[in-house]
Amino acid sequence: MTLWIFLALLALASGALLFFGLGGRPVALTRRDGSVAILNDQLAEVAADRDRGLISGAEAEAAEIEIKRRLLSVARRTEAAPERRGSGRATGALLAVAVPAAAVLLYLQIGAPEVAGRPSEEVAAQRAEAAQVAALTAELKARLEGDPEGGPTEGWVLLGQTYMTMGRYEDAAGAFASVAGREEADSSIQSRYAEALIAAESGVVTPKARRVIDRAIALDPANPAAVFFLSQAREQEGALVAARALLVERLDSADGFQPWMELFIASADRLGEQTGDAPLDLARYAPMLGGGRGPGAADVAAAQDMAPADRMAFIESMVEGLAARLEDEPGDVEGWMRLIRAYDVLGRTQDAAQARAGARAAAEALPGDDPRRDAVLRALDGG
Repeated sequence: MTLWIFLALLALASGALLFFGLGGRPVALTRRDGSVAILNDQLAEVAADRDRGLISGAEAEAAEIEIKRRLLSVARRTEAAPERRGSGRATGALLAVAVPAAAVLLYLQIGAPEVAGRPSEEVAAQRAEAAQVAALTAELKARLEGDPEGGPTEGWVLLGQTYMTMGRYEDAAGAFASVAGREEADSSIQSRYAEALIAAESGVVTPKARRVIDRAIALDPANPAAVFFLSQAREQEGALVAARALLVERLDSADGFQPWMELFIASADRLGEQTGDAPLDLARYAPMLGGGRGPGAADVAAAQDMAPADRMAFIESMVEGLAARLEDEPGDVEGWMRLIRAYDVLGRTQDAAQARAGARAAAEALPGDDPRRDAVLRALDGG
């Protein structure tokens, strides 16, 4: 409400400036005003010359008659073609209404009037946190670069992952490049390096990224992230059938459900729309999704080789799906325990606490002779 009051006052102020500024008397004289002023000055000069004796009374009278005749002539021309003195006020009135109205319409179109402004303390806290992260990241980089032995591989990987989270993809690629040639650089590091290179080019798989992808595939042909990026490269080359086949082949070779499957299926179906292939059946690879199985710690860990954004989006969707089902089936003790583990892995402590309350309520509702009751309650109590 405060914002709208401020905007209204601002609109009124700007409208008043436009109205009175353009609607008042013009600063520059019109041609008529100039002629009248000159003739009046001439009349005054004639009178002054007569008073000083420079001209006779007859001469002064004749001059005054001629000047007054010119004044009448100017007046007649003005009546025949009246000046539009009111046009400035009309223009001011129009702009006084149009400018604020246009501003409001533009704000409603591209602004967010329904979103409350964030307190300055919150903005300051976020900026301070971002500055702290940037400082710690710079310190980590300095330590790694200052290490005479080149810095530990784990440190460079952490730096690269931090840069990815910050959206500094070129810096992330540089961090992964520092260790990509090391003997201990496995397929996971290579695929992370490829991901950073692709992100730095706005999703384009460059020849350099393609070489890194091939290296990741050579180290581990089953690396889902490397397979996904290779499919992306084939798609950009125009080999849509081959790109889709890579995804389907990896899906078929998986040993049981994996968290990256939904992303693979979505990508394969998108390609299938262009190749004429039928959509894949998610239940074929993950029949437990329909039954409400939620991701556990192993499921979340198995998604670590996926692109960060895709990985988190998929895991979050799985977790939210399980949480939604438990609202309808609050008595599913096993479901609550899986949800607790998923929240713990994701670091969502508050949600995990709420899930523990749901699990406790479900366990306490079980019959006393149900062995799950005591087992769940002991687990929730840390026993």
